[in-house]
Amino acid sequence: MNTLYKSLLVLGAILSVTAVMAQPSAPPATPIDGGLGLLLAGGAAYGIKKLKEKKDK
Repeated sequence: MNTLYKSLLVLGAILSVTAVMAQPSAPPATPIDGGLGLLLAGGAAYGIKKLKEKKDK
């Protein structure tokens, strides 16, 4: 029975080291479409407004 516990302990140690060492190769990509699109649309609208104000003067 003693050798069974030692074998399970060694096997558990090997498997836990393998699980700890496994890391993803790259961080997950972050989508930039939603907020950036709104900022671009707002900036374009603001620029058009300023151009119209400048033209009216």
